[in-house]
Amino acid sequence: MDFNHYLSELSTSIQSIPSSDDFRFNYNIPEFRRLIDELTRKSQSMLNKIGSSDHIWGPGSSFPADIDDAYEWIVNANDDVLELVNEVVDEFHKVLKEQDMEEGEDGFFKIKKGKKGIGYFGDDGNEMKPKVSFHVHTLRKPQYHYNLAVDNSNQPFEHVWLEKSEDGERFIHPLEKLSVLDFVDKDIENLVPLKPPPMECTPFKLVEEVNGLKELAAKLSSVNEFAVDLEHNQYRSFQGLTCLIQISTRTEDFIVDTLKLRDHVGTHLREVFKDPTKKKVLHGADRDIVWLQRDFGIYVCNMFDTGQASRVLKMERYSLQHLLQHFCGVTANKEYQNADWRARPLPDVMIKYGREDTHYLLYIYDLMRIKLFELSKESESPDDPLLDVYKRSYNVCMQLYEKELLTDNSYLNLKGLRRAGFNGQQLAVVSGLYEWRDVLARAEDESTGYILPNKVILEIAKHMPVTASNLRRLIAERSRLPYVERNHDIVVNIVRHSMQNAEAFEEAALRLKEEQAAFEEAALRLKEEQAASVSNVASVKDGTEAPQSHSSNSKDECAANGSIGIENGTIASTLKENGANTGACEATLLGNSVSEENGFPDKKGKKDIKVEQIGSSVNLPCHSILGNNAKCTITVDLDSDSDDMM
Repeated sequence: MDFNHYLSELSTSIQSIPSSDDFRFNYNIPEFRRLIDELTRKSQSMLNKIGSSDHIWGPGSSFPADIDDAYEWIVNANDDVLELVNEVVDEFHKVLKEQDMEEGEDGFFKIKKGKKGIGYFGDDGNEMKPKVSFHVHTLRKPQYHYNLAVDNSNQPFEHVWLEKSEDGERFIHPLEKLSVLDFVDKDIENLVPLKPPPMECTPFKLVEEVNGLKELAAKLSSVNEFAVDLEHNQYRSFQGLTCLIQISTRTEDFIVDTLKLRDHVGTHLREVFKDPTKKKVLHGADRDIVWLQRDFGIYVCNMFDTGQASRVLKMERYSLQHLLQHFCGVTANKEYQNADWRARPLPDVMIKYGREDTHYLLYIYDLMRIKLFELSKESESPDDPLLDVYKRSYNVCMQLYEKELLTDNSYLNLKGLRRAGFNGQQLAVVSGLYEWRDVLARAEDESTGYILPNKVILEIAKHMPVTASNLRRLIAERSRLPYVERNHDIVVNIVRHSMQNAEAFEEAALRLKEEQAAFEEAALRLKEEQAASVSNVASVKDGTEAPQSHSSNSKDECAANGSIGIENGTIASTLKENGANTGACEATLLGNSVSEENGFPDKKGKKDIKVEQIGSSVNLPCHSILGNNAKCTITVDLDSDSDDMM
């Protein structure tokens, strides 16, 4: 697309912005005002830079001397300006549609009112249910809005609320001083399930103030059991953010706004969650447990996990949605399971969804305990199913949160890398992009997937673009990548520099190819063995004797169970990527690995050397997301006034 055509399209799109009285009316809408102010600020900043002769020609400028390079520099500068304006106009267009607007005869968008108030309308004029998005890009990041403090440094997570062992080498979970037998119910035979009242008849409180949190803590201290669930957002922060805690007693439902009250949740709820005399009922609590530790210093003691109970009972499915339908006849609306829970204020429909996750859980807990007790009476096995559930739940609680750390070999864990068949140059590019992404994600408190998705890293490494225009064309069909779009030159420089360092990655590239070849060979062998097994079964049914297999070593046993051991390496992770069940054989596979972490010698000749600590202030040769095109220092300062439009 040439410059004039691009400018013509941009001019057409800008006409959708209201003017005169319509502009003044729409400017009262916060989202509209924010976008217009941002467009004004960015445009003025960019124009100032372009119009500054010192910026272009002065000492230290990056304007190229070569005429061809200079031409490309000017084209790229034009592209940056036009993309910047077009980006904000597109953003504005989306917000208008999402904020209950309609297009009038004059081409301008205005608020549309229906018979039931403001709503979402389709092309036919009928009201529609809004589509649930996992990422509302117009939300201001809560890290900024609520001044949330996070530590994304490349250092292990410190469990400051836990004691340490005598040698100081590990943290001691409070459960270590307790026995799982202390938590097993003693009188199940006389248990009468207590069915909850309908949600509309149950008192509910949205806890948004510290006083409300104190009242909740007092109520939980007065009961013997309560149900808990969490809502979380992983996409717009490096480690993730707990957005809500839902809690239900036998008589009341609560939702705690943990974004507003993040600094107070641990202070008021830590002890009651730790109290071994209080039963905490959760479903599929593996992640909830570590999120509570990470964000609030809360460590759970005495937990019954209904997800683990569903496994012991060998139910048809293990999801909470299935348990709600099976035990309560409630059809849960899982449309909001992956919604953007950072949204404030919370819509009523999301509050309803959040309450459903805990409102019925204590009743399900009652029914499952009875079933487990009955199962123990019917079974001839000496194992106690109820005790088994408590052991599993105990082990879930004993997990301790670990922060993801960047090491020299971290890039080898990139999903899909082993199947890519990269050479040393391409693998060097993967390593360089992986490290740049990690550093930037920590500094900006963004997920690595938001900065640069795994598939895009592999795509860039595969084609190795060495000019900004080539990079743009390569990622043109991808969804918006704001950090890449603002840092084209930096990404290209990483590619160029990495390609020159290919020799250091040749050995690892060769090992990856060998491991993938071994995997494919073993997978083919497994497929043949499975086909032979089917044939053997058919032979037995026909009355003929099937030939017996003489392989009996642990690797063959692993293969029979869906896992395959490879000498001098491991393909367990590759099998997992392809959905295979490694089961109990994983230890056998990992035992044959070349190095402790990933089967590859460290490119520096050392074991898993950690990259230089990433502190709160990081010098990065990057373009700021707000348009700064100079080398910058990114500081993790979450009380910043900068807003996020993505």
